[in-house]
Amino acid sequence: MNRVADRGMTPKNSRTSVDSRLDFVSTTKYGSNFGSRVYMLDTADKYKVFKLKNREFTLTVDMYYMPCGLNGAVYFVEMDADGGKANAEKSGGNNKAGAKYGTGYCDAQCPHDMKFMQGKANVVGWNASHTPPIGKWGACCAEMDIWEANSKATAYTPHPCSFTGVYVCEGVDCGDNAKEERYDGVCDKDGCDFNSYRLGARDFYGRGKDFELNARKKMTVVTQFITEGNTDDGDLIDIRRFYVQDGKVIPNSNVSLAGVSGNSVTDKVCADMKSAFGDIDDFTRKGGLKAMGEALDRGMVLVMSLWDDEEANMLWLDSDYPLNKDPSIPGVSRGPCATDTGLPAYLREKYAEARVKYSKIKVGTIGSTFTGSDDDEDDDDDGIWDDDRRLQELHI
Repeated sequence: MNRVADRGMTPKNSRTSVDSRLDFVSTTKYGSNFGSRVYMLDTADKYKVFKLKNREFTLTVDMYYMPCGLNGAVYFVEMDADGGKANAEKSGGNNKAGAKYGTGYCDAQCPHDMKFMQGKANVVGWNASHTPPIGKWGACCAEMDIWEANSKATAYTPHPCSFTGVYVCEGVDCGDNAKEERYDGVCDKDGCDFNSYRLGARDFYGRGKDFELNARKKMTVVTQFITEGNTDDGDLIDIRRFYVQDGKVIPNSNVSLAGVSGNSVTDKVCADMKSAFGDIDDFTRKGGLKAMGEALDRGMVLVMSLWDDEEANMLWLDSDYPLNKDPSIPGVSRGPCATDTGLPAYLREKYAEARVKYSKIKVGTIGSTFTGSDDDEDDDDDGIWDDDRRLQELHI
């Protein structure tokens, strides 16, 4: 398979697997790049479009070199297959680059840091002093997070939106946090996140043999998109997850939270979880699983990335968040990491060698894409990769 390879990616191809290593920091004579993001191509000029209803998506992940504060992510977004070339022409823009050069990115956070949207420069209100620099417009689309993780915490999350395709937002539609408009925008930015630690299973995923899933070792991640009637045209009603490690099939963790039961993403689990946490249920307001399934049915593009978080230091994934709430309140504690481990400056200094590896990516009918995995030795020597708080001698 082909893909657009950004800096920081080392790809390997075969007829049966995609093997991709993404590095956190890469340095050239022009400077340093932090993080990586790549897209899978179908042809030289088109992204591969996946339709996942009534299908399963499987990949193998290696999170050994992923400390607190980083996010190795594999997800789908409703990007245009041509990278936005046709839509740019319709809207009076000029995009001659297209998918071949990695244009057209969007996601449910409506990012403002994309420099071009539908062939037009995002220069209006450009704020170069912001980290990262941002403009007036945001690039919005539905997003299905298959895997967001480091070696301490993980989550999978559907993010529906109230429109189809790619939408260039401005103003309230973007749902900007800084303007306190997060839940007024066109996309569900919170999503319905199934984070085992947050949902009470604190010994399910982590570094070492004491966890049911040992993040020091490779694991196969299987995600199934179950439809009503088990048909391709049925509504999406369930997103199921299980794992394969050391030849054993491991079911997803059960929710251990008063008022919530289950081990997968359903509309009921999502509504009950939002209620238990006291969160705004934007997932239901944006159409829930039905809307997410409609996006999957239209087709979505595969994205693989490794990134740090300038906005929230990845606390929403692996630590206590938000910081103004007591960690004992249900839903606040999302992982075991200390609240000062996700600062990008600290991560870029201490963990410049951080990296993630994705391999054996497969899509097929339910139950068809996985077998038992080979054993992966664990020698108990973690080095720096098990640190969960800042070293006092580092002053960032």
